[in-house]
Amino acid sequence: MVWVEFLISAAVITIASMQLAKYGDVIGLRTKLGGAFAGTLLLASATSLPELITTISAVRSGIPQLAAGNLFGSNMFNILLLAVLDLYHYRRRITRKNAEKHALSGSLAVLMGMLAIFFLVAQLPYRLKIGEFVVGADALAMIAAYLLAMSILRKQSRAAVHAAQEEISEDVPSLKTAILWFLGAIAVLVIVTPWMVNASGRIAEITGLGATFIGSTMVAVVTSLPEVVTTISAAKIGADDMAIGNLFGSNMFNMFGVGIADFFFLGGRFFAVMDPSFLLVGTIGLLMTVFALISTLARLERRILFIEVDSLILILAYFGGLALLYARGIAP
Repeated sequence: MVWVEFLISAAVITIASMQLAKYGDVIGLRTKLGGAFAGTLLLASATSLPELITTISAVRSGIPQLAAGNLFGSNMFNILLLAVLDLYHYRRRITRKNAEKHALSGSLAVLMGMLAIFFLVAQLPYRLKIGEFVVGADALAMIAAYLLAMSILRKQSRAAVHAAQEEISEDVPSLKTAILWFLGAIAVLVIVTPWMVNASGRIAEITGLGATFIGSTMVAVVTSLPEVVTTISAAKIGADDMAIGNLFGSNMFNMFGVGIADFFFLGGRFFAVMDPSFLLVGTIGLLMTVFALISTLARLERRILFIEVDSLILILAYFGGLALLYARGIAP
């Protein structure tokens, strides 16, 4: 029964997430925030909302490992999508074509991932009271780092955004319609996500794999479906900047979500209760991101049949990381 609950709730979340991605794209077009900046900021924030809502729901339900696994696991999955993009466009390497444009956003994503790992290792005990909330200084630092990163990207992209003039076809919904559908999709996610979180927690107990592994795999993949839909849709219409920017931006937003989660965690600091296994998950995600940046900037050209060597390495790194995490989960 619990598996049925998970599948039904996951299906509803998938449908809502697809609408979220679709109408987030429309909002981007209607507000004329196209290209890399829109992908990194607007669409990334929209497609990462399922991760954030899931994380908050998991924290409030007393399953912090599921919450953390969702965010760190989604980062790994998002970089895997870069390899999927290259497979989709195997005749033209879009990541290399747009490498310089996304070197900054990719580097900022690495920086935020490194900050998260640093705070996980350092375990700084400092907490601050903000109104009714008692929040860790490390969580506030993650939020500040994200806001600073967005400010840097906005300044870099301002000229390009003003210069971009995208033609909007007649069948594109109005801004008002897009906002209503967008808000409706968020409402559905807010209602259904706690159901999926509850089912995921029970699956973790039944299987004995633990919330860390379930959160980093099943939940992370479900909540990352908006990125899948948006990335592939953008690639189909040739919006490569938006596709790549969405992935790097989503990874930054996920680390921002780590900071936000602390506001809803009543058992102390969120970083303090994270399982040490997240050092492994976070490090693999970082290694995948760094390798993706190096391979695109260096313009390496190696192919085995229809797949580039760097894309193959990303795929192996993702599934190899899951295997290591699984081994930890079943270890006595």
